[in-house]
Amino acid sequence: MTLIETPASLIPTLPGRDYTDAGFFAAEQEHIFEKMWFCAARASELTGPGSFRTVTVGRESVLLTRNRGGEPRAYFNVCRHRGARLCTEESGQAQRSFQCPYHAWTYDFDGKLIAAPNLTKMPDIDRVQYGLAPIAVREWLGYVWVCLASDPPSFESTVLQEVVERLGDLGALERYGVEDLRVGRRISYDVGANWKLIVENFMECYHCATIHPELTEVLPEFADGYAAQYFVGHGAQFGEDIQGFTIDGSPGVEAIPTVDDGQDRRYFAVTVKPQVFINLVPDHVIFHRMYPLAPDRTVVECDWLFLPGVVESGVDLTASVQLFDRVNQQDFDACERCQPSMSSRLYRDGGVLVPSEHHIAKFHDWVHQQVGGDAVRSTPRP
Repeated sequence: MTLIETPASLIPTLPGRDYTDAGFFAAEQEHIFEKMWFCAARASELTGPGSFRTVTVGRESVLLTRNRGGEPRAYFNVCRHRGARLCTEESGQAQRSFQCPYHAWTYDFDGKLIAAPNLTKMPDIDRVQYGLAPIAVREWLGYVWVCLASDPPSFESTVLQEVVERLGDLGALERYGVEDLRVGRRISYDVGANWKLIVENFMECYHCATIHPELTEVLPEFADGYAAQYFVGHGAQFGEDIQGFTIDGSPGVEAIPTVDDGQDRRYFAVTVKPQVFINLVPDHVIFHRMYPLAPDRTVVECDWLFLPGVVESGVDLTASVQLFDRVNQQDFDACERCQPSMSSRLYRDGGVLVPSEHHIAKFHDWVHQQVGGDAVRSTPRP
């Protein structure tokens, strides 16, 4: 195939193999998802001591729970005896402890080994050392975040810094009080596409006029192809006749009272690498979490968060939920259309980014920096 020099207005993308190669995906799991802070679950799912949820982080099954004091805990979901999966259900409630279904090794909610058949005949076993292997954990925005690394990176200089770089300061996000909102609706999407295609799609709006007629009706500037997160601190303004962030532009629900005038009638989007999208509108927050499971499969869990009184009132949330559910379906369909072509010989060297997508190139460079791969581009960036 004859190589053609890339025009100055275009930038090459990642090569197709980075979206299909099992070895490259394994490197991403090891160097990205298993080393960075990963948003695992909504904190309210862990209702009290022994309440648990299991999630996949990189190549590991992670067990999330609360101890007797109500503090969040995270462990590798692996029995220390013979490696059996400790909790096989996605969620549940342990009454007094976690017991392995294979040989009944039993652990308290702080991970300590408290019982096992004939354990008293093995006095040399350190019950903490042979307890569940702990994982770093913290709560933020009402979500439980974990990091599998033995020496986790600073949460402030990674996760929080992503918000600062996008919105200008943390206060802009804190005014939405995300930690105090309630889940009004949750939808899980099983997407047949590589996680990076989903991130790239979320970061740009060059496609918006083509596939998002409902969204561009609410946010007219998106029809011009520039995503809200292309500019630091910028929020896309609602259309003149739009009353709320709903499928038909009708009024939404009760607004979050701490949102300021500069955030009223505006939509803000934040990407928190590697797997979180935060969407902010005056009366609710839409929070996406990706769980990459294979080079061509990503589960996306999406929460629509509203004021507690709104959720408790039983008001119909359909119009608010339906808008971004429609956007999600349109986006994920587009990603699934791209995924098969990542294996095409035509995409061996990748595609191109137009000027309104140039910021995606920084994401591509970041991916290769994390996995330690070769340079993404053979031609210098303008």
